[in-house]
Amino acid sequence: MSNPLKKIIPLRYLPFLGCIIGTIFSFITLELNESPWESRAWRFFFLFGALTLVGIYDLMQTKMSILRNYPVIGHLRFMLEFIRPEIRQYFIEGDNDEAPFSREQRTLVYSRAKAVSDSIPFGTTLDVMAPGYQWINQSLAPTKLPSHDFRVMIGNQDCKQPYSASIFNISAMSFGSLSANAVLALNLGAYKGRFAHDTGEGSISIYHRVHGGDLIWEIGSGYFGCRNPDGTFNEDKYTENALDPQVKMIEIKLSQGAKPGHGGILPGSKVTAEIAQARGVKVGESCISPNSHSAFSTPLELMHFVKKLRDLSGGKPVGFKLCIGHPWEWFGIVKAMLESKIVPDFIVVDGAEGGTGASPVEFTNHVGTPLQEGLRLVHNTLVGANLRDQIKIGCSGKIISSFDMAVAFALGADWCNSARGFMFSVGCIQAQVCDTGFCPTGVTTQDPNRQKALVVPNKAERVYNFHNQTLKALKELVEAAGLSHPGEIDAPHIVRRINKNEVRLLSVLLPEMPAGQLLKDEPISDSLNLPRVYNLYWNKAQASSFAAIKN
Repeated sequence: MSNPLKKIIPLRYLPFLGCIIGTIFSFITLELNESPWESRAWRFFFLFGALTLVGIYDLMQTKMSILRNYPVIGHLRFMLEFIRPEIRQYFIEGDNDEAPFSREQRTLVYSRAKAVSDSIPFGTTLDVMAPGYQWINQSLAPTKLPSHDFRVMIGNQDCKQPYSASIFNISAMSFGSLSANAVLALNLGAYKGRFAHDTGEGSISIYHRVHGGDLIWEIGSGYFGCRNPDGTFNEDKYTENALDPQVKMIEIKLSQGAKPGHGGILPGSKVTAEIAQARGVKVGESCISPNSHSAFSTPLELMHFVKKLRDLSGGKPVGFKLCIGHPWEWFGIVKAMLESKIVPDFIVVDGAEGGTGASPVEFTNHVGTPLQEGLRLVHNTLVGANLRDQIKIGCSGKIISSFDMAVAFALGADWCNSARGFMFSVGCIQAQVCDTGFCPTGVTTQDPNRQKALVVPNKAERVYNFHNQTLKALKELVEAAGLSHPGEIDAPHIVRRINKNEVRLLSVLLPEMPAGQLLKDEPISDSLNLPRVYNLYWNKAQASSFAAIKN
C-alpha cells in the first residue's frame, strides 16, 4: 500500500521542507533571544534561508527537470557528476583500467621521468590467460649491447640531407594546444636527449626555437607557418622555415588519429599574439584547418607536392602522416609513387586510438583504423610494391613503454612517436580537461598563471629521463630476446593469446606480404593468409584520383 503522506508531501521534497523549517525555527530563536546579534542562530538562519531561496528558484526554473523534482538536494547530483573523474581516478580506478591510460601505465612514465625504480614486486597484475595478452619470447643466448642510443637514418636516394633520428620521439602537439612552458620543457628535453620534437600543425613557435632541439615541422591543411592570407600554401614562407638548420624533417599531415577526416578550428578568442606569429595569422583570427588540402587533390599531385617541399628545403627528408581510412586511397598513393617515381622519405602511421586533440565522440570512438591494422597495411603494401627499402615508417598511438615499441617494430615500424607519454613526463595527470583551458598542471593551457606551475628546467629533465629510461628498458628487452637492434624485432618474436587454451605468433595472425607481390598481374593466393583487402581494392585504386575505379 502506498503511503498517503507521499501524496501530500513527496519524500523528494523533504530536504527542501527541512530547509524551510530550519529557517523558521532559527528565526523564532532569534526573536526569542534577548541578544539576537550575539546568537549563533544567525548562522543557521542565513544557511537555511539561503537554501530555501535556492529551493524556491529550483521549483520555478524550467531548464533542469531534476531540480524541479528534487529542489535543493538535486544540486548534489551535479556536484558529484562534476567531480566524478577525480573520484574515479583517485578512489575507484584499478591499476589496469585503461581510461584511456591505466594507473600502472601512468606510474611507469612518472617513475622513468623521475629516474626512480620502475620495478614491480610480487608478479604481474595482468591476466596472462586473457585474450589479447602478448609477450616476447626470450633467448637462452642473450646479447650484450654497448649502447641504448638506437637510431634510424631517414632519407632515400633523392634526399640530400638525411636525418639520423632516435627511434623514440615526441609526437605532434601544437603550441596553442600545449602551453608555452610545456613546449619549452619538451624541446629542452629533446635537445638534451638528441631526439626529435614534432611541432604539430601549429607550426614553429618562438618557444620551439629557444633551446634548439631537433624539430620535425608538421604542415597541415591550414598551412600554418607557410600560408597566404587566404589559407593557401606560400612557397616563400615555407622555404624560410624549411631551411632553418633546426628543422630536420618536414611532415605533411593528411590525417590524425584523434579526428581523421575532420579538420579543426582554433577560435579567434584563443589566438594570442604568440600563436598568431607562429601560425601566420592575425591576432584574434580563427585558425581553420580544413578537412582536406588545397595544394593537391590527387595521389599524383601529393607526390609532386612532396618533391616540391623536398627541393625547397634543400633536400631534407619529406614525408606524410596519416590515419588509414579507405584502403583504395592508400593504394592510390602507392601507385602514384610507382607511376611518378617520386618516393617520400618516410610515412608516419597514426592509429585511431591515438590523439591528444579534442574531437567529437563519434570520431574519437568510431573513425579511423587502429594502429595495428594501419601499420601492418602500410608495411605490407610497401613490401608488395618493392618500395619498403626506400621509405622509413614511423608510428604513433598509445605508445609509452618499451614493449609497446617492440610490438610496433614487429608490425613494421622503424621508429615510434609518443604524445601522451611525453605529456605525462611533464606533469599531465590525465584530468581530461585539455580543451577547457583549466589544465591543473599547466600542460595544456594558455593561462599564464596556470602554466607557471610547470617549471621548465625540472620538467625538461623529466622529458630527458623518460626518453632515456625507456630506451634503456628497450635495450634490455632486445638483449633478452637475443637480438642486436630493435629493428630486428619481427612478427615471429611476439606471441598473442587467442583464448584460454590457444596462442598464436603475430606472424601467423598478421602475415607479411612477399616482396613485389603487388606488382604481379595475378590475384594474391589464399595460401598466403593475407587480408582480402588487397584483392578487393588494389586493382580499384588509381594514381590519378583518390576515388576508387568503378566496375
